Amino acid sequence: MKINEVFASVQGEGALVGVPSLFIRTTGCNLRCVWCDTPYTSWTPQGEGWTIEQLAAWVGGFPQIRHVVITGGEPMIQPAIEELTRAVRRLGRHITIETAGTVFASLECDLMSISPKLANSTPPGNARHERLRYQPDVLRQLISAYEYQLKFVVQSLDDMDEIHRIVEDLAADRSKVQLMAEGTSAGEIRRRAAWLIDVCKMEGFRYSPRLQIDIWGHRPGV
Repeated sequence: MKINEVFASVQGEGALVGVPSLFIRTTGCNLRCVWCDTPYTSWTPQGEGWTIEQLAAWVGGFPQIRHVVITGGEPMIQPAIEELTRAVRRLGRHITIETAGTVFASLECDLMSISPKLANSTPPGNARHERLRYQPDVLRQLISAYEYQLKFVVQSLDDMDEIHRIVEDLAADRSKVQLMAEGTSAGEIRRRAAWLIDVCKMEGFRYSPRLQIDIWGHRPGV
């Protein structure tokens, strides 16, 4: 399995923010978000081969950390993703999968953290990304099969109409919708958070911080 990085940190986003977690970042993605904050796993995927046994041994080396986050790139396109989640489950860990929600797989997962990509993610002229970024049938499968959260990356108030359409289209639980400010610097995120939190108060959605940016800045391994 091609892996970009593994590291221990705390979850920086979503419902489990602040929870000590082990991160397994796969490399390779079927999308090309214009604002992608991990281009080394999508636009120019980089990584090294790990066996499932090696990954399980690495997870087992942190008996005090009960949560494992499998992220990317897009982990759901990895041929061995089911096998990896089974190996992590045998170690008794809580598993979060971070996905754009374009591919369904039957695997071990306690929290499917789904980030449907909005129109703001599409690079100019990239018809393939635009065609693939929103797959409602796949999203319905995921939210019916797994405990989930829907985490939207928001650039401007203009994004809210699309978010409303998606939430209504999926008949999603509004309490599981999280809005996250797009940005790769703490200052950029704070500027968007100033109005995005007001939106959350009006809509009843949850605001998601990005602790990894606030604490360490935009860099790998955190």
